Amino acid sequence: MENKLKNFLEAKVKEYNNPVFIKADPISIPHAFTKKQDIEIAGFFAAIFAWGNRTSIINKSKELMQLMDNAPHDFCKNHTDKDLAKLLAFKHRTFNATDLLYFIAFFKMHYKNHLSLEDAFAATLNKKDTDTAGALNGFYQYFFSLPDVPQRTFKHIASPGKHSACKRINMYLRWMVRQDKQGVDFGLWKKISPSQLQIPLDVHVARVARHFKLIDRHTTDWQTVVELTNALKQFDAHDPVKYDFALFSLGVIEKF
Repeated sequence: MENKLKNFLEAKVKEYNNPVFIKADPISIPHAFTKKQDIEIAGFFAAIFAWGNRTSIINKSKELMQLMDNAPHDFCKNHTDKDLAKLLAFKHRTFNATDLLYFIAFFKMHYKNHLSLEDAFAATLNKKDTDTAGALNGFYQYFFSLPDVPQRTFKHIASPGKHSACKRINMYLRWMVRQDKQGVDFGLWKKISPSQLQIPLDVHVARVARHFKLIDRHTTDWQTVVELTNALKQFDAHDPVKYDFALFSLGVIEKF
C-alpha cells in the first residue's frame, strides 16, 4: 500500500511540478524578476498575501510590485517619503498600508546589513535540526525587532511557537530552497537543506493527507505539519516537500 501511494504521489509531483502552472500560481510573482533580492522580496509578499482567491493574490501582488516601480529591493533600500506615500491606499484583505510600511522598514533594515533574506531564517537554524521550527521562531523574533511594531501587524507572520501551521512561510521556504530541473522552485538558498523543510499545510493539503491516512490529527497546527512531513519523509527523506505539488494540486485543482 505504501509503495502504491508513493508511486501515485510521485506521478502527481511529476505532473504538477511543471512551469506550465506557474502563471496561475502566486509563485509567478517572483518569477517576473531575475535579481536575487527582488525574487526574495517579491516572493515574500506573494507568499504572505497567499490566502483566498489565487487570482486576487496574484493581482494584488502585481499591484504592489508596480507601486514599487518593479524594483522591490531598490525601493525598500532607497525609498523617499514621497515614494512611501504612493503605498498608503494599498490593501489586500486584512493586510493594509500600516502593515506594508512596517514590512518595508524591516526590509530596509535587513538589506542594509545582509545580502540575502536567507540570513534572516538561517541565523537560528542548526545544521542538525530536522525541521525549520528554530528558523521560523528566530525569524519571527527578528522580523518584529524594530521599535514601535504596529500591534495589528503581528498577525501576518506565523511561527511554530504560536502553534501555527505556518503555511505561507513554509511555502515561501519551499520556493527559495528547493531546487530541481523543473524550474518552478528557485533553489536560491543553500544554508537551509530541502530535508529540513516542512510541508505547507492548509485545509486542502490536510484534507488530502487525511484521506490517504498520512496524518491522524484533526487540528491543522505545527504538530500536524511535523507529523505529515515525517510521513512524507518515508517516501523521500531528502526532499519531502516536493509532495506539496501533489497534495495541493489534488485538493485544489482536482478537488480530491
